[in-house]
Amino acid sequence: MKNKVHVKKGDNVIVLNGKNRGKKGKVLGVLPAKRMVVVEGINIVTKHVKPKNQMQQGGLIRQELPIYADKVMLVCNKCDSPTKVGKKFLEDGSKARVCKKCGEVIDIISETKD
Repeated sequence: MKNKVHVKKGDNVIVLNGKNRGKKGKVLGVLPAKRMVVVEGINIVTKHVKPKNQMQQGGLIRQELPIYADKVMLVCNKCDSPTKVGKKFLEDGSKARVCKKCGEVIDIISETKD
């Protein structure tokens, strides 16, 4: 069974619950096997890093950790509100992701038939 996630890399999303509730960000990466996404500016932690060699500098770094994809919702570019994602076939036979609120095409899906 394939693990599918409703958002893609580059989508704008809003966090629905948790400590970062209501914050918006851009999806930096998707981990479909774990059903998680990495969102810019969300779930930031501070890590202590040792230098690996003499030329590298150690110290504290801040980085985003993944959160569950169920906790985020896509934000439509046209109506600028959180929305569910629908799928629709266009006239030329291609498949597209559409906004359920305004009906605007978000992007064209280039899937290959298995």
